[in-house]
Amino acid sequence: MTVLRTTTLLGAAAQAALAVPGVAALQPGLSHRLAAAAAPTRSDTTLHRTSPEEGIRADRSPDGSGWRIEVRCVLSEGRPVLDIARNVHDRVTAALSTHLATHGVAEPFTVAVTVSGIAARYDAA
Repeated sequence: MTVLRTTTLLGAAAQAALAVPGVAALQPGLSHRLAAAAAPTRSDTTLHRTSPEEGIRADRSPDGSGWRIEVRCVLSEGRPVLDIARNVHDRVTAALSTHLATHGVAEPFTVAVTVSGIAARYDAA
């Protein structure tokens, strides 16, 4: 059995979530945002870009029995929120099951989807 790297787990979850129609972006959690705010300002005008993986949180269960995965999504306006959240849950679950099986890891996990915002449509007139 191979050792599972958290970064590859996060990447698989992020890729699956972003492939769902209606998902505008993944939002970093509070810890990532605070760390970015505390970082020294950059001298150039390049905006700080976050990786999609920062919108996924993977923690080991307190008893060590598996993973708890949280996906923080920003959805597109005008779409059925509950349907999109369910679709994100199902796709991330399927992607992680495949990812773990591919790496020979048989660990249980749970997936929670948090809708952290709705992105307004901007129509240029």
